[in-house]
Amino acid sequence: MDRILKKCLTQNPMEKVHRFVSNDFTIRAAAVNATEVVKEMQRIQNTSPLPTMAVGRAMVGALLLASHLKEKQQVGLYFRGDGPMGRVFAEAHFEGQVRGYTPHTYYEPAKYASGLKLKEHIGQGTLSVTRHLPFQKQPHHGTVEMVTSEIGEDIGHYLMQSHQIRSIISLGVYLDTYGKVQSAGGVLIEVMPGVGDDVVDLLLKNSQDVKTSMSEEILKGGHPVEFLKPYLKGIEFSELDHNYPISYYCPCNEERVVRALETLGIEELDDMIAKNETAQVMCQMCGKPYDVAPDKLTEIKNKLYRQTLN
Repeated sequence: MDRILKKCLTQNPMEKVHRFVSNDFTIRAAAVNATEVVKEMQRIQNTSPLPTMAVGRAMVGALLLASHLKEKQQVGLYFRGDGPMGRVFAEAHFEGQVRGYTPHTYYEPAKYASGLKLKEHIGQGTLSVTRHLPFQKQPHHGTVEMVTSEIGEDIGHYLMQSHQIRSIISLGVYLDTYGKVQSAGGVLIEVMPGVGDDVVDLLLKNSQDVKTSMSEEILKGGHPVEFLKPYLKGIEFSELDHNYPISYYCPCNEERVVRALETLGIEELDDMIAKNETAQVMCQMCGKPYDVAPDKLTEIKNKLYRQTLN
């Protein structure tokens, strides 16, 4: 075990999702320091504290889930609640690309009576998980009721309900007094189907003995394997290869921007064309700007007009 830890602690310090498996193959786990990608999300979207916390946790959760997929696969998490902050979205690829968003970027409660607890702000609702698999035309969808609206517990509930996988998940985002991200990361431990209750009981006991929050552990500057060790106390495990640096990535392009402009309708497009205006569109997820010239707007309008004749 010491040899394994030494190898983990001396390898390239690039941020990536670290994957592990127990030596008897009954448990698989992942741990990540996602501080920089969550900081990047906040920088681009200028999110307030609660949206930062919600989107950051969802991004970390998506990264951990995606690391247990296969190459070129991706997972999307969509939390839909009836609270004032409501919706939270995150998407991650096996190769480490991740993005996240909430339409209520600047949401602030009247007062922070419950601190940064998310439940009353997201509200009750559902978590939809979408897995995109190569060579399959339609992605796989699964939807469950949110049990706490705190993100991590809801992901664990999804794994149990949809895949019969018992899990322990801890997600953390730490903000300073100005609401800026200082640390973000998490661990996900999954027990393979058919494993005895003694293993589950040990994991639960270990998790109850963990006193320091995930975000505080990351703030100390420890390696992700150190986040995981308390949860796997008494269980021998090894690290698997997964050499994909994580990055904030958005697949937006001009084609998607054009599709968004089509939703404006003929009347609105006509008005912009008459004013000889260039449509300036900015992707809300990554901040990339797109300029769509009046002649392109005319093409879009004409296409919409032809569709009305069919």
